[in-house]
Formats: sequence, C-alpha cells, structure tokens
Amino acid sequence: MIDTHCHLTFPDFASRVEETLDHAGGMGVNGCITISTTVPDAEAAQLIAELHGRVWHSAGVHPLYADKGPHDWARLRRIAEGERCVAWGELGLDKHYDRPLLEVQTTTLEEQLATIEASHDYWGRSLPVVLHCRKAFDALIPRLRETSLDPSRFVFHCFTGGPEDARACLDFGAMISFTGVVTYANAPEVREAALLVPPDRIMVETDAPFLSPVPMRGKRPCMPGYARHTAEALAELRGESWEEFHGAINANTTRFFGIPAE
Repeated sequence: MIDTHCHLTFPDFASRVEETLDHAGGMGVNGCITISTTVPDAEAAQLIAELHGRVWHSAGVHPLYADKGPHDWARLRRIAEGERCVAWGELGLDKHYDRPLLEVQTTTLEEQLATIEASHDYWGRSLPVVLHCRKAFDALIPRLRETSLDPSRFVFHCFTGGPEDARACLDFGAMISFTGVVTYANAPEVREAALLVPPDRIMVETDAPFLSPVPMRGKRPCMPGYARHTAEALAELRGESWEEFHGAINANTTRFFGIPAE
C-alpha cells in the first residue's frame, strides 16, 4: 500500500529519508506521497521524489502558511509539471487557529484555485487536489463547487470531522482520507464518519511526522510505515476483511493519483 500523505521534507526526516522508506517497506508500505506546504517546500519535495523511486510529491500552499507569501504561483506551476508530481496541495481553509487570518487564507486559496484551473486548461489534463479542511467545511465546499474542477478529483485529507461533515464531503463528490486520528479513543465522531464512506471513496495516510496511530500513539515522528496500522484499524472498524479493504484502498490510490499502489 501507499502512504498517500506525509511530509518527508520536515526536519524529523532530515538525512533519514532512505531509512524511513526502508522502515515503511518493512511494514508493507512500499511508497509515499510527500505533500507540500509552501512553494520552496514543493521544490524540496520534488528533489526527494526525484531521488527515490517510490516517492511522489505534490505542489501547493497550506492554509496555515498562507501568510508566508507572496507566493510564486508561476514557480509552483512549473513544479507541478514535473513527472513525479501527482497532485496539487495541500490547500484549503483552517478555522481551528486564529492565524493566519481567514481573509489571508481565503486570498491564498483563491489564487491557488485560479492557478490550478488555468493550468488544467493549458495542459488539457488534470491533477487531483489534496485539501486541508479543519472546521471549515461550510466555507470550503461551496467555494469548490464554484470551480470548474471535477469534485471526484478532490480528497479531504486527515479527516477529523463528524458524520455530517463526511456526508457533506461525499455529497460534494470528493474522496475522504483518514489518519491515525481514527484510532484514538477520544475521536468517536471520526470513527462514526469512517463507517459512512463507500469503499471506492476512502484512502489512508499518516500525515507523518504527526498523528501516530494506536499502537504507536505519542511517538514522534510518526512514520509513513504506520499507515499500515491505520489501514488495519479501519478494516476492522468497517467489518471488512483485510484483503477486501486493502484491495479497495490500493485501487483508490491508483485511480486517484495515477500511481501503482503495489
């Protein structure tokens, strides 16, 4: 399987990427997508992906980095044209924190969506979009509906909402991805939401170096290999055999990102 969302550019993995990938392989996680948070971070992710055959990357500006601009959207677009880039993002809105101001986040989101739409029109093809949405489904989904982008090409990553939020994402037409949060005793609403997601709309990730799942909860850094723990927990929660769930998430990863999951 693939860890569809981690951050190999973060200091936790400095000079440890090869070791981290070897650990993941030992857990049956034979590939990773390292997700970008800024334009310079996207360049760093691109370099890691070019050096390691089982790593891919994204290109985007995280809403919590929206105030680190001005953002060079032309540069980001050039990064996204690379062979190892398989998605835009992560991008979106975050109402959990007071900063950056929502107005600043919204401006960055608007500029980024415009860049994506223009790029897709120019390329004649589309990359999927990895969304960061924390306590902001009511604001983000209506804005996404206004774009020309295919709803099925969005994934709400690190889903931490409840059943109503999940229904809103599914009604919109997007994918939903779960981290180790779904294994936490204090997140029953996330588990309830996970039961609602159809087999062809669910993915698994770590968001490493954050959010280590049970039985590794509290360990930092979270490792991409821990995606296996989350996947097994989700299969058990949903009453699906490992073979059934494993096959579904691999098929979803391949269809959504265009990369082999095995």
